[in-house]
Amino acid sequence: MAAAAVSLNALTKRFNAAPPSVNNINLDIKPGTLVTLLGPSGCGKTTTLRMIAGLEIPSEGRIMIGDTDVTRMPPERRDVTMVFQSYALFPHMDVYSNVAYGLRVARRPVAEVKERVAEALALVGLGGFGDRRVDALSGGQQQRVALARALVMKPKVVLFDEPLSNLDAKLRRRVRGEIRALQQRLGLTAVYVTHDQEEALAISDKVVVMNAGRIEQIGSPHDLYHRPASLFVADFVGRANVLQAQWDGHAVQLGEMSLPMDSPLPAGPVQLILRPEGVRLARNGEAGLSGRITDLAFVGGATEVSFDTALGQVEAAVLETEAAGLCVGDTYRLAFDRSSTHILPANAV
Repeated sequence: MAAAAVSLNALTKRFNAAPPSVNNINLDIKPGTLVTLLGPSGCGKTTTLRMIAGLEIPSEGRIMIGDTDVTRMPPERRDVTMVFQSYALFPHMDVYSNVAYGLRVARRPVAEVKERVAEALALVGLGGFGDRRVDALSGGQQQRVALARALVMKPKVVLFDEPLSNLDAKLRRRVRGEIRALQQRLGLTAVYVTHDQEEALAISDKVVVMNAGRIEQIGSPHDLYHRPASLFVADFVGRANVLQAQWDGHAVQLGEMSLPMDSPLPAGPVQLILRPEGVRLARNGEAGLSGRITDLAFVGGATEVSFDTALGQVEAAVLETEAAGLCVGDTYRLAFDRSSTHILPANAV
């Protein structure tokens, strides 16, 4: 399986007179990496994926797979396979026939088909499942059949269109780990579409955050979470408190509280992005921002606590061991961890 680079140059897609669904995006994907297109419904991520697959033709721009311009090339000539949200399996066929379908259409020799189907089923942990009916399989097993059908063609690029959205939360976590492990083991180039930010952060080498047909930010999961380039990214990738503050070039001033930070921004008004896990109860003698508890919600290993402060509402994720005894109406001083903070210009959106 020879992985290939994917390059999108000034890619645009319009449907009738509506605003562009995808608007002048540029993206380079290295061979053997998994890149996720992340964003809300209607942001253009699925349309972008369908253009790479050849299921939609761009209004403008160019798509390169490896050294080949595939912009106007039909899907069957692109050496790309797709794993769909609905699995798109043939219910009247058994597992073997579903996986073998593309090879049979390509008129590959019977012996080769048997060998490659057996190999693909083994890769996804379904060896020995060839004679089973697909409608008798669990959702997770059906998704593995769909993945085997994609891999059996030995494509240069594998595309995933929200492949786990039909699975329950626990199974979704397990299958996404299997997809990531398989992608890394085989060195696949993969483009993955989801609206689930946790899923995107967990499996990706790079994440492309899209909004209204445009790319908001491209980066590693760590960079997007800790250094969002806009309020949209900060709010969409995880949860964030946004506080108005003053930056003096060395520290952020939050009322009487000063938080030393590093930033290239000029001195003046800024917006402080503060992750809930970076909010904690101040220790004895430690400076902090006064806040009154307005709500408590136990969510497992942590308690989500809402505080009313002079700077607005602040959400905190307090460890269970520290949350004992907290009550609505109580007032505490809040301290912020620098590793969970980031500042943006006052006019950033």
